[in-house]
Amino acid sequence: MKVTRKMVDKQLRFKGILLDRLVTKKSEEEFIEAMQKSRKQMTKLYVGKNVRGLDCSEVLVSRKDGSVISVRIYKPLHKTGAMPGVLWIHGGGYAQGVPEMSGDMYKRLIDTSDCVIVAPDYRLSIDAPYPAALEDCYAILLWMKNQAAGLGIRADQLMVGGESAGGGLSVALAMYARDKGEVNLAFQMPLYPMIDDRMITESAKENNAYVWNSDMNRWAWKLYLGELSGSDDVPVYAAPSRATDFSDLPPAVTFVGDIEPFRDETIAFVENLREAGVPVEFQLYQGAFHGFDIISPKADISKAARDFLMKNFKYATEHYFAEQER
Repeated sequence: MKVTRKMVDKQLRFKGILLDRLVTKKSEEEFIEAMQKSRKQMTKLYVGKNVRGLDCSEVLVSRKDGSVISVRIYKPLHKTGAMPGVLWIHGGGYAQGVPEMSGDMYKRLIDTSDCVIVAPDYRLSIDAPYPAALEDCYAILLWMKNQAAGLGIRADQLMVGGESAGGGLSVALAMYARDKGEVNLAFQMPLYPMIDDRMITESAKENNAYVWNSDMNRWAWKLYLGELSGSDDVPVYAAPSRATDFSDLPPAVTFVGDIEPFRDETIAFVENLREAGVPVEFQLYQGAFHGFDIISPKADISKAARDFLMKNFKYATEHYFAEQER
């Protein structure tokens, strides 16, 4: 899908062009080098940074092999009993990012409806390919369930969300949790999720949009899937668009821009949920590239997307529950 400058929302163009010049790479080698460099930069900029107006803390949760996962926890300053627990998974093409980079989202979620945000520093693909990230996120989801009382979380309101790769992990986690039967999710918020490695949809083919294009998408999937890349053996928990069963998944909300590579896979995901009888709210934003709401937060279209998300999150905290099996 060829994207022209005129197709981009006017309020998004300037930052889109500027950021595109900084992030767009011409080769796979340049992309990998940029991901490694980005990790160092983000660590320096964000790690350990708190969000003003929130109770912020950090815990270490052990993996089965004895290593640990760093987990950031965010709560309202004035607690009001047990609250919904939101496992928020940061984006970054599965290859970059840290939990602290989503501080603005945590503040909006908590201001919208008191909740506890649990944000894991999952393993990135440049260090360990699939299933490392999924295993880390699932381990923290189980930890949330088992430690709900101590965390101030309602065990019947465990939710999951994230942007881009974080959205993809949210969908994968919802499917994995459903199939494992060890923990029940009440709601999911996979925003413009990265869920189809095949790149066979119109929006994913030869997409030259700002910020995230087809080349970057291809290289990121190759990193994430490792030896599975390009094969027919990619599990649905790695690329959820490959799934055929969308039944019994938690209610969802999502949105996506109409010029970005993930447009069609997001729309297909929404349609699959609806066909399976799963409640889902969805908006398609005209002229929006990948991550527009984060890159240009003051644009009218970004404000509309945030309002849409928060309205549905508020509704979910008041209406969606999922009891845990004893």
